[in-house]
Amino acid sequence: MRFFHLSDLHLGIKLYEHDLLKDQKAILDEIVALTRQYQPDAVVFAGDIYDRSVPPVEAVALFDDFMTQLRAALPNGEIMLISGNHDSAQRLDVFRSELSDRGIHMIGNPPMQKGETIERVTLTDDFGAVNFYLLPFVRPGMVRLVTGTKENGDNLSYPEAFSRLLALSPLNPDERNVLVSHQFFLPDGGDAENIERAENEVKQVGNVDAIPASLIADFDYAALGHIHKPMKVGSETLRYCGTPMPYSLSEENQQKGILMVEMGAKGDVRTTVLPLHPVHQVRKLRATREALLSGASEDFVSICVTDAEAAEMVGLRELLRERYPNLLELRREEKETAELAALQERTETLSPYELCLQFAGERLNAEEKALLTEVMNAMKEEDA
Repeated sequence: MRFFHLSDLHLGIKLYEHDLLKDQKAILDEIVALTRQYQPDAVVFAGDIYDRSVPPVEAVALFDDFMTQLRAALPNGEIMLISGNHDSAQRLDVFRSELSDRGIHMIGNPPMQKGETIERVTLTDDFGAVNFYLLPFVRPGMVRLVTGTKENGDNLSYPEAFSRLLALSPLNPDERNVLVSHQFFLPDGGDAENIERAENEVKQVGNVDAIPASLIADFDYAALGHIHKPMKVGSETLRYCGTPMPYSLSEENQQKGILMVEMGAKGDVRTTVLPLHPVHQVRKLRATREALLSGASEDFVSICVTDAEAAEMVGLRELLRERYPNLLELRREEKETAELAALQERTETLSPYELCLQFAGERLNAEEKALLTEVMNAMKEEDA
């Protein structure tokens, strides 16, 4: 049994207001090409299909085109998707039954009513059955009618709720079982603060959403989504595949790819990374003004200038944009603490009007200064 493990497409996401739809289309086209080449028995997406619960129209159109091409590339295989915390579960559940009849299992909601269990899709090969358990992103309050609550009526913790959901669908230990899930799993004894997570991942205060990986240890493989960096969760067979392309500066230097999983007899699981090739990488550059202006890159870059003064930054930004058209942010390396303290002391004595003039430098003409004065006075009147 061979299947592809992907997650966190985040269609429609922006990187510092840069639209990524063209880059996403290129990476989806590469996924289709690899699917056509390797002909897996299934392609699995472990959540966060979209970046927002109400995605832009262009993102929906891109996903529709992707599904059409993927189905054409894999006419005899199954396609399985679950919702993540960024998705609208209700939207992904539309036409759930009809699509499943066509081999596209798009599961938005987890079990939420009594009598419901985790969606299971069973495929077979020469070694018997492989059961895929498709469990979308879960918050304890979403499933309280199924899992119950604490004695005082409060919601269960994430681990308690997740454990009770799994108990609804007992595993056959003689068959191969695969979990598809979009949660924050921790290796036994692991510290949530030590898990490297992307800047734009949604994090719960106090990491209350962390679930011990021991709860899913009985699965032959866990195809996980939610963490943007490819990583194992204490085992070779409990894995996050990561995003197919970088969506934050914290993903610099990460190798993006598809996890191709091959299962033989019970206990025989092999994984191979099929590299993906994003059109643009994310990079952090730190150099002198001269070095930066002598270089160039089409990648998405964050630049720190080591020898520029504050007054130079506006003009420097325009010069750098000619060399780095996908500039995300421009910073200058701060000077010593004493200089910063002196600057803070000077600015604290300035009026809002004076601060605006200092920020704008020589760019404001007499008419603009008069308008600024008018706005400041109007604000004072409103405060009064």
